[in-house]
Formats: sequence, structure tokens, C-alpha cells
Amino acid sequence: MRLGAVFPQAEFGHVDPDEVVSFVRRLEDAGYDHLLVFDHVLGADAAARPRWDGFYDHRDPFLEPLVLFAYLAQSCSLELVTDVLVLPQRQTALVAKQVATLALLAPGRVRLGVGIGWNAVEYEALGMEFGARATRLEEQVALLRRLWSEPSLDHAGPSDVVTAAGISPLPPAPVPIWMGSGRNRRALARVGRLADGWLPMPDVQPGTGLEAAWRDVREAAANEHRDVNALGLEGHVRAHADDVDRVAERAARWADAGADAIAVNPLRGGARWPDGHLDALLRAAERLR
Repeated sequence: MRLGAVFPQAEFGHVDPDEVVSFVRRLEDAGYDHLLVFDHVLGADAAARPRWDGFYDHRDPFLEPLVLFAYLAQSCSLELVTDVLVLPQRQTALVAKQVATLALLAPGRVRLGVGIGWNAVEYEALGMEFGARATRLEEQVALLRRLWSEPSLDHAGPSDVVTAAGISPLPPAPVPIWMGSGRNRRALARVGRLADGWLPMPDVQPGTGLEAAWRDVREAAANEHRDVNALGLEGHVRAHADDVDRVAERAARWADAGADAIAVNPLRGGARWPDGHLDALLRAAERLR
């Protein structure tokens, strides 16, 4: 399996650009194949929202993934993966332009993981309708592929309109689009119908729903006459500071389930940025390689 490292968004302190580059280079030297970066534009002020129960709030730091990848493109040879970009809260044409530019700066090393997100606060601030996000995502995926491959196009959909226009320069090749989701059957069917691969949520694990969900994805792909064997699957394993030894066991379960890649995540495991996170990821790589 290809080996990916989750960049520890939300747990770093002061941002030192040299420190970020050094961190990523150490991962590449250790044998990692790709870097996965989470995405949040805004965090809600939990103190002003008594009922807030989201995973993150306004105090958790997040670097914007596409900007970060552009900065790192010449500093490493890793594949750069958004895990996942909340696509429906963004303008489709702008994302197409940003990703095409990134694909020119890092040829063959960009994988766009997308999802619908869960944070209505972000959608409100970015001027997009939270309730329409799933439908919008489906339209956006098709439009992105056209914008990356057609010099000029016409598109008139519920969310986007492009009239006799296109982006230039086009990416060297269409960028793979993967989708993140949990076990919601409608979301799984969307992955099978539209995506190049699946990024299951961290709570979807072998033995706890993964197998049935993966069958649903593949069945949806087959119903659309897609090649089910071409679908990618990337597993997600925790690498907490006190139980890194179990990473190999967890990864083996993903391999048995058919995954062709694994994402190693050091977040929320008692590690500190950067040395603690790096130590957990390096020890995990040693056990997996």
C-alpha cells in the first residue's frame, strides 16, 4: 500500500515556514508517498454558541490546503492530497483554476479529495447554501472535469453557469477526484457513481462497517457501468504517541479489506507540534516499511 501522512492541522502553534518544510521533508525521507491535509476556512466561536458541538472551533489553526501545497510543491516530491476540501462552499471555477495551477507546479502529484463538510458556519460566511451542498457537489465534480479538459465550454446548472469560457493553462492531465464520506448510503452511492476513489471518515474501519460500505460504493459504480477495480480506497489509522506499535496491525486490516493506500494520523494522540507529531509519524513509517 502507498503510505500517506496526515499533516497535523489544528495542533501546531506558531507557524514557522522553514519548520513546515523541514517537517514534510523528513516525512518524505522516511518513506511516505503522500501528504494529506484537512480543510477548514472558519471555526465557530464556541463561547458565543452555547449549543456548539463541532469537532473544531475558532481557536484551532488551519492552513489553507491549496496555498500550503503551492508553497510545498518544490520542497518535496510527495503526492499532495486534500482530505478533504469542502468543495460546495467554494466557487467551482476558482477551485478549477487553483487546482490546475497546482497541477502545473506539481505535475502528476495532485489528488483532490472533496466532501460536503458539516460546518454550516463556514457555508454562511462564504455565501453558499448549506442544505444544497450534496446536490451542488455532484454538479461541481462534473464541471471540474470539463474545465480541466475543455478549452471552452457551456454549462448551465442549478448552481453554476459557464458561458463560452474556459481556464488556461489547462492542467497536464485531469486531476483525480476522490470523495470523503462516512457510512451514509446516499453518500456512498455518490462516491461509486462519481469519484475516482474513496476516503472513508476515520470512524469507518475494518470490522466496524467498512466492508459493507465498500460493497455499497462498488455496487453503485457497477450500476453506472464503471470499472469497480479502478476505484481507489485509502484507509485511515491513528498513530498516537503511546500506541504507535499498533499501526502495522491496523494497516494490515486495511490491506486485507482491499485498500491501496493508508493515511497515518498523529492528531489527538497526546503529541505536540512539531517534534511529537514527527516522532509518531516516523515511528509509524518504520513499522510499516
